[in-house]
Amino acid sequence: MNRHQFELPLGSGIDRGMTIVQYGHYGRPVLAFPSEAGRAWDFENNGMLDAIGYLINDGRVKLYCVDSLDADTWADRGVPTEERAVRHEVYTRWLTHHVVPHIHADTSPAAELITLGCSLGAYHAVHFSMQRADLAPLAIGLSGNYDVGTWGSWGDRGDATYFANPTDYVPNLNGDHLDWLRGRLSILLVVGQGAWETHPTGALPSTLEMARLLQEKGIRCELDLWGYDVSHDWEWWQRQLAHHLPRFC
Repeated sequence: MNRHQFELPLGSGIDRGMTIVQYGHYGRPVLAFPSEAGRAWDFENNGMLDAIGYLINDGRVKLYCVDSLDADTWADRGVPTEERAVRHEVYTRWLTHHVVPHIHADTSPAAELITLGCSLGAYHAVHFSMQRADLAPLAIGLSGNYDVGTWGSWGDRGDATYFANPTDYVPNLNGDHLDWLRGRLSILLVVGQGAWETHPTGALPSTLEMARLLQEKGIRCELDLWGYDVSHDWEWWQRQLAHHLPRFC
């Protein structure tokens, strides 16, 4: 399996390199986010590549795994939620200004991305596709919580939090933009009903609510609810990814 690792500057006045690890030689580009505060090699270290290795080796998928910035944004409970959301905008700009151009240069300028993530990474995948369905019209979220207000939230919440929180902005989508999303975007939400999916992660109730909100707006959303033995853990995310990703590549 071809593996290449790169450092891409974060930019926005922050002197920090961010890592992207890519796997494969050809195929549909998949932008993968790690779980909370994770690094670009977390998929490799937690068996996710083994689960879809044949898709990569057969040229059906080219996987691009990125660092998170969660330690400085959503996982930093020492700053108010609005400041975390402002910092998150830096991460979004890194994705759009550095990561996506890198992927397009490596594949095709017209390549349509799939976004993919586990746990907090599922939020990143779904939120990025909601914001940039022109770049990534398909998002796959595994065991995600899509309400930033439940992540140890405190302080006054303003525009930055609103526009970073799918649970806030999806109910207010309307008009031409909503019509465009209905024709462009597809979201797959997968979650188990076992250990840690309800407490403490909130993934199960949040996933059910996110699916309801999207379906009420007529945005294509498939909800795949796994059993009571299915926990919030890499073992199950491997199985879920192996089950679903071949459908799209």
